Amino acid sequence: MQTQDYPLIFIVEDNTLYNKIVASHLRMNKFQRIECFLSGEECLMNLYKKPDIIIQDYHMGGINGVDVLRKSKKLNPATEFIFLSADDSYEIAANTIKFGAYDYLIKDRFALKKLVDAINNISKIHQIAPPKKRFKIGVPFFLITFAFVIMTFISLPIIFPNIFTF
Repeated sequence: MQTQDYPLIFIVEDNTLYNKIVASHLRMNKFQRIECFLSGEECLMNLYKKPDIIIQDYHMGGINGVDVLRKSKKLNPATEFIFLSADDSYEIAANTIKFGAYDYLIKDRFALKKLVDAINNISKIHQIAPPKKRFKIGVPFFLITFAFVIMTFISLPIIFPNIFTF
């Protein structure tokens, strides 16, 4: 995830009305950095913006969702994919997950709620990673500092024998 407060989300949906509905729903749920595309080709041309999340329809004219996923992951492996499709085939869903999609949601009356939940889960996962990096740096720094303090207390009687008499 990028360091900004809101993830950059690409919506790739060839149905103009559904594209606008998804974008509007996400904006109502406090996601502000959204870009909409009507084809996988448009999405691929804009990958230089390094989206955090791509919400992708599976079946579209031209390039399909898995092709967009594979090409995107080559350029930016950190980008998470959520497929939002009317196709309820388990084989297609498993295939998208196999190629690195975070989730596969079926367009039904609960799809937009599930979508928001999936985006929030992705955000939580990516917010957990930086503290682990700080922890890896913090522990050795603490141990080195602690060792320095102990060495200082041990060396004081050696340096100042008149002050520290036993």
